[in-house]
Amino acid sequence: MSLINKPVSDFRTMAYQKGVGEKQVSLQDIKGKWAVFFFYPADFTFVCPTELEDLQKNYKAFQEADCEIYSVSCDSHFVHKAWADASENIGSLEYTMLADPTGEIAKDFEVYIEDAGQAERGTFVINPEGRIVGYEVNAGNVGRNAKELLRKVHAFQFVHEHGDNVCPANWDIGDDVLTPSMDLVGKL
Repeated sequence: MSLINKPVSDFRTMAYQKGVGEKQVSLQDIKGKWAVFFFYPADFTFVCPTELEDLQKNYKAFQEADCEIYSVSCDSHFVHKAWADASENIGSLEYTMLADPTGEIAKDFEVYIEDAGQAERGTFVINPEGRIVGYEVNAGNVGRNAKELLRKVHAFQFVHEHGDNVCPANWDIGDDVLTPSMDLVGKL
């Protein structure tokens, strides 16, 4: 069953953020702007820090697109802080690291690995109404690309604003879009 257009369930969880420390985040905090929930298996691992660092390198561009990043693992916010204290690269992350020690958020997004008590590498784009508009789930041994994720966010935002147009493959800001009609059938 697809998660497209599924509303994010109400949640409240603790989080860690550089410069803020511990804080509470809820569904109300994500509504009203675009958001990315970036699930990863665990802190103090191997592929995960490379992905989180890649997101940080592109974080300003996400913010310029009015899109907030939330990394999510089944670790506690205390473990997130310990990881930030232990790793210079993780310590430089500016976006919020959500704690999901019970796995409830991962279960809601259908990325919880019951036997491992961890989340799959799930990436979810959430619109300002709090609905999932795009997602992908990768095997644990393959990292993701923040620039491609940002391109998709831009495309989702464009379609959200211009519902009568669609974005073709590899579309990026400024590229031509398509307006679906019978005139295009068989011509592309």
